[in-house]
Amino acid sequence: MPAEAEAIVLTRKIPAQLGYPARLAFAACETRQGQPSKDFSTTRVTPLRDFFPAKETAYIRKTPPAWAHHGWTEQEMLSVVPEHREPKTVGDWLAWKLVRLCRWGTDIATGIRPEQQVDKKNPTTALAAHKPLTEAQWLVRFIFLESIAGVPGMVAGMLRHLNSLRRLKRDNGWIETLLEESYNERMHLLTFMKMCEPGLFMKTMILGAQGVFFNAMFISYLISPKITHRFVGYLEEEAVHTYTRCIHEIEQDDLPKWSDPGFKIPELAISYWRMPEGKRTMRDLILYIRADEAVHRGVNHTLSNLNQKEDPNPFVSDYKTDTGHNQPNPALKPTGYEREDVIG
Repeated sequence: MPAEAEAIVLTRKIPAQLGYPARLAFAACETRQGQPSKDFSTTRVTPLRDFFPAKETAYIRKTPPAWAHHGWTEQEMLSVVPEHREPKTVGDWLAWKLVRLCRWGTDIATGIRPEQQVDKKNPTTALAAHKPLTEAQWLVRFIFLESIAGVPGMVAGMLRHLNSLRRLKRDNGWIETLLEESYNERMHLLTFMKMCEPGLFMKTMILGAQGVFFNAMFISYLISPKITHRFVGYLEEEAVHTYTRCIHEIEQDDLPKWSDPGFKIPELAISYWRMPEGKRTMRDLILYIRADEAVHRGVNHTLSNLNQKEDPNPFVSDYKTDTGHNQPNPALKPTGYEREDVIG
């Protein structure tokens, strides 16, 4: 390991029957200058290759993103706050309890200790804990969460696409929004993957979680798209809370490497979010990602309130000029818009 590199190691107990040692080390390696060296592994800490290097070709210089990000203003990003939509129906309650179960499993899988957890009575709004997470723990959590978060939009978009073909009817704008959501979540994952690389154990966890989650989402969307969108809305509440807590800990200097203004974020992130000069710190990056999650939160809570078969997608629709209604902004409505507010 190079002398200029410094390892941050997170350990947690793993049952011996899983075939791993009693303690398993997740390591994230960063240089003292703040430039990540992309080492995040269950194996020994060594410099790793670029996890997905750009493919050099004879003619193509660059492949731009399919969905270019519209960007965020600082005011828009700072206006995002954690919030919770109280369950109103049995379906809402079921979706909320399933998200709480997923949160419990994620805390265990990513090594969050009891003293690092926030107030359980306000799990989606409380930020303070007896002990902060480390940079390594945050990276573990981000990669695991984002590898799962890209699934719902793709599943829902795929099923609505097939339904449109089967029924020989338009989808009224839902498919594009759902696929774009999935794409955006994948860009979050790729950004964090530029900062570290999972080891074999983490890859196995992601593989298993994705297999279970994809099939669960597939079946649930066939049974009840309304409940599934509510579930995703609650899931995005958790995402907004997670990133808000990370920002809070950066601002409190609990994460010294990420609080360092000299810490360099990936060029991929700068290009995708079109981040301006002077606004390229780790805190700025998390602000951009949190704003994206706030949009997904508002979109899915709103879609859950609509008629799943007939209503158009209000977030891509042009509104009649004489109604006094404009295209809604999901980032500004954490609990989602009610149907009468956007459809009439």
